[in-house]
Amino acid sequence: MMNYTSDYQELKKIFDPGLKEISIPRSSTRIVNIRFLSDIDPGEFTGKHDSEISENREFSYPVFVPEECSSRKALLLLHGLNERSWSKYLAWGLHLSRETGRCVILFPISFHINRAPSLWTDPRRMQEQVSRRISATTERTLSSYANIALSTRLSEEPLRFFSSGYQTAFDIVKLMKQIRTGNHEIVTEGSTVDIFSYSIGAFLSQVLLMGNPGNLFPDTRLYMFCGGSVFSQMQGTSRHIMDSLAYRRLNDYYRNDFEKEIVRDHPFSGFLKSTQIGMAFRSMIDTERFRTFRESLIIKLKDRIRSVALRKDRIIPPEGIITTLSPALKSKASEIDVWDFPFDYSHENPFPLFSNNSSKDVDRSFERLIADARLFFA
Repeated sequence: MMNYTSDYQELKKIFDPGLKEISIPRSSTRIVNIRFLSDIDPGEFTGKHDSEISENREFSYPVFVPEECSSRKALLLLHGLNERSWSKYLAWGLHLSRETGRCVILFPISFHINRAPSLWTDPRRMQEQVSRRISATTERTLSSYANIALSTRLSEEPLRFFSSGYQTAFDIVKLMKQIRTGNHEIVTEGSTVDIFSYSIGAFLSQVLLMGNPGNLFPDTRLYMFCGGSVFSQMQGTSRHIMDSLAYRRLNDYYRNDFEKEIVRDHPFSGFLKSTQIGMAFRSMIDTERFRTFRESLIIKLKDRIRSVALRKDRIIPPEGIITTLSPALKSKASEIDVWDFPFDYSHENPFPLFSNNSSKDVDRSFERLIADARLFFA
């Protein structure tokens, strides 16, 4: 049985994004950190000072490399919203690599993990902002030092949700081109790249496959864990993601104002109206928005997508995923499963750490997920 709990703790201790290569004790799999330079200006659409955050433009991403990695296939792992470190995902990357025999690329979303200033993870300095935000309202906000940076940024400019996704999507396009042309340091030239995605990473993955920019994802298979829903079926308020003020601002903007701004002569209007990936993003905001367009693309993807939802997930509930994927479900019944784990879990922490017998249940549940993904990618 996979020992998720001990692997999590060990990998967290040894992982260092500043090291070029990391050996994993008692394992033939190694981690290689690869430098990446983004060509996208995140301030292009927002007019804010995001272009000045150097960490977001030049960063490293880890690749899990098994001893035998000659299948000409790789996996791209995309994480959830407001993650500030790779700790949660290192065991995912290790076991996906071991079980599939593939290199597994953990790629950070714009302004997340090591693409964000270290200040945003400083509890003392962030708590000062939390206190100011709470004192400015009489509402119960669920503000915390963990979500204050994202909450403040999205409240100030909700378009950052789109611009961050746009930058990440085209960073991934650059990554895919590097692999296709043999310019990647680890992954073999021309390798097929499938995607394992979680939470908002699933949303981004869906948009990528539906939009298929540069015809780079014609055969890509997508496994979604705790994801697969349109935006309007999500509930983002959480002490670990964003506070209620930010979520209300974000939800109101994309459901009510976003389409109005596209009609105007806005910098992002042309991209969103004239490209398939732009239309894919628009169609993934609400169930009724460009429904025919969205559903036609989902039907085409039905043999290449799978989603595993969690019954007690309140951030991306199973009902929203089922509604979104229902066109594919009508013709094939295996695109989505709803699981329930025998321990206290949440969307934000599907595999919590326990120091009692519950840790064995976590290990078994994690092993179930990895085994299911291995079969899907086989």
